[in-house]
Amino acid sequence: MKALIVIAATAIAFPVYAQQKQDAPQSLPSAEERAKNRETVSSGTAGAALTTKVKTALASDAGLSTMTNIDVDSKDGVVTLKGKVDSADMKKKAGDVAKKVSGVKSVKNELKVEKKS
Repeated sequence: MKALIVIAATAIAFPVYAQQKQDAPQSLPSAEERAKNRETVSSGTAGAALTTKVKTALASDAGLSTMTNIDVDSKDGVVTLKGKVDSADMKKKAGDVAKKVSGVKSVKNELKVEKKS
């Protein structure tokens, strides 16, 4: 009877164990893969920090502090400005402010000029 219980328990447990083994990673990532992963994470963090710096610069500028509808995105030092502004001067000023921020390589100024009605 004990042998039958052991065989039944093994038959039930073995497929579960086999499934867990298949789900486990086959090998650890290589040093090259780990370095690439670190690069990806740090570039994402750097992009978020640059976006924050540009948003802060736009908010602290006297003429642009009321402009809350400017969206800022950044990747690899390239900042993209999107949204709506009241005049061409405001569009130019926003681009100029963004260009002066440390770490900005270039600015894509996609702001649209729309007069308030």
